[in-house]
Amino acid sequence: MAKYVAEVLWTLKDGEDFLKGRYSRGHSITFDGGVELAASASPHVVGKWAVEAAVDPEEMMVAALSNCHMLTFLHRARLAGFLAVRYQDAAEGIMEEVRPGRQALTKVWLRPVITWQGDEPTAEQLAQLHHEAHDECFIANSVKTQVMVEARAAA
Repeated sequence: MAKYVAEVLWTLKDGEDFLKGRYSRGHSITFDGGVELAASASPHVVGKWAVEAAVDPEEMMVAALSNCHMLTFLHRARLAGFLAVRYQDAAEGIMEEVRPGRQALTKVWLRPVITWQGDEPTAEQLAQLHHEAHDECFIANSVKTQVMVEARAAA
């Protein structure tokens, strides 16, 4: 069993009014390797109390799905004998009401563009590689959000 840890730290700043909801949602997340990330609630959720330059949980979920798919895809492509030299994804997720007063990230689109060196997979092989990557991705297997992969050709 693998264990993953992240430390989340938020502190009330002088002059903020916690009980009235007038406080910054900015905080930090430190991962076990030492990387520290500026984080916040989404501006779509808390307006001016968010830190727009920071990463919000919804963005992290979209990024985690994209990141996991990429890493799994690269592994599957390597095993299939294809040489990927660049992978870029413009992932996007949407938040929708799932029942009155409750919202969820309901759909995530992964839009990978892969550049190959040497033989490139056929459209059918590429679709199979993405299918295998999605099926094996730990993060995709951990969520109920619908994840769509819209692979695009490199220019």
